[in-house]
Amino acid sequence: MKTISVEYAIIGAGTAGLGAYSVISRQTSSVVMVQDGPYGTTCARVGCMPSKLLITAAEHAHAATTSDFFGIKTEVQVDGPAVLKRLRRERDERFVGRNLSYVAKIPAEHKVEGRAKFIAPGKLLVDEHTEIHAEKVIIAVGSRPTIDPIFDPISDQLLTSDTVFEIEDLPESIAVIGLGVIALELGQALHRLGVKTTFFGRSGRVASLTHPDMQREALETLSDELEIHPRGKVLRSWNDNGAWIEYQTDSGETFTRCFERVLVATGRTNNVDRLDLQAAGLSESTAAHPSFDSNLLNFPQAPVFIAGDASETLTVWHQAFDEGRAAANNALSYPQMKQVEPRTSLSIFFTDPQIALVGQSYAQLKEKSIIVAESGFDSPRHWVWNKPKGRLQVYLEQASGKILGAELLGYQAEHLAHTLALAITHEMTAEQVLQMPIYHPTAEELLRDVLLSGEKQRRREASSRPAA
Repeated sequence: MKTISVEYAIIGAGTAGLGAYSVISRQTSSVVMVQDGPYGTTCARVGCMPSKLLITAAEHAHAATTSDFFGIKTEVQVDGPAVLKRLRRERDERFVGRNLSYVAKIPAEHKVEGRAKFIAPGKLLVDEHTEIHAEKVIIAVGSRPTIDPIFDPISDQLLTSDTVFEIEDLPESIAVIGLGVIALELGQALHRLGVKTTFFGRSGRVASLTHPDMQREALETLSDELEIHPRGKVLRSWNDNGAWIEYQTDSGETFTRCFERVLVATGRTNNVDRLDLQAAGLSESTAAHPSFDSNLLNFPQAPVFIAGDASETLTVWHQAFDEGRAAANNALSYPQMKQVEPRTSLSIFFTDPQIALVGQSYAQLKEKSIIVAESGFDSPRHWVWNKPKGRLQVYLEQASGKILGAELLGYQAEHLAHTLALAITHEMTAEQVLQMPIYHPTAEELLRDVLLSGEKQRRREASSRPAA
């Protein structure tokens, strides 16, 4: 068995792991990175990029099939194998390929391939072939799709976000289990590519929206296009010339349906359970809930750090990369560590209409003194696009007018979300944002109108309060 002694060991070569390596490798060559499975990052291989490639193909198909509104007559034929072949080609050559080019430049002595686990504090065993002794360890092992055992009988027909992009052709029908970001993005795309798609939810919650009005509008808007059963549970599944599902709604109604494929998209589980944290001396941690300081990304009992999906925080690319770099900096300076300064929270779901959350959500702010400024997503520009569905809410601090957060449901919400994130980052008030020019006609006019109404409401309420 080979033995390696280094100052730093990074478990995982995904977005967070590579972020950590980029920092540490500039300071020392006493570092090794362990990767279980193919290189390429979750984002590039099975996440952000292939999903957007599928969504973009679906958008073109949907635009063509709905172009009659603009007086344009078209006939659409979706070539499933061609759609998926193009997706894999672009993914592999452009996005995964770019990542592999970076990994190829990393010195061979800094890379170990296999699954690592702790065998003692500061000691890792990799697939029975290599033992690593490290003074400091950064856990960046990522996550995997969560699959309920109830779907074991239809495992041959089962898809997850890790496998859906590998199918050779589009199925005729598919059940989508879940109403989160992965379920909605992939399910709507498959529907628009001609797959008969049915969504099965559990709690009725759509995406991550927290205001009841936003939840209601999102469900109603998406249900105009998609078949969604929002609340209930899958009672059983079985294989009989297809994948059968028995589902019970929250009202007690039970029905069965047969599908060619079933896409389970009910969240992801971190891979920390494969590491044996107790062997590392992290006795307070369990496989499901690693006990670490989220402000330092450090386990208090030892020089062990964690970043990215492994920490089960918000699993978005920029945060994973930031966390990897922050964990590396704290490992380098240990035991003198700095609290992680997170960027303004920003999440975007690439559904149609898009869903976005910026800064603090309504659920985080509802007990505070805030103004909820809101409007339908119906600017003149949105009527030009024939995309007037949706709603925008911006949350203002009542005393100052400072923008604290927002929830959005609407066409091209991603752009308004970034403007709001910039304003929140710089602690701007609604009045300050309103000083910027807004061109006509643009989607940004919607943001202007919402901030104007919110600021008027704030001042009206302030003037009506009795003097102290």
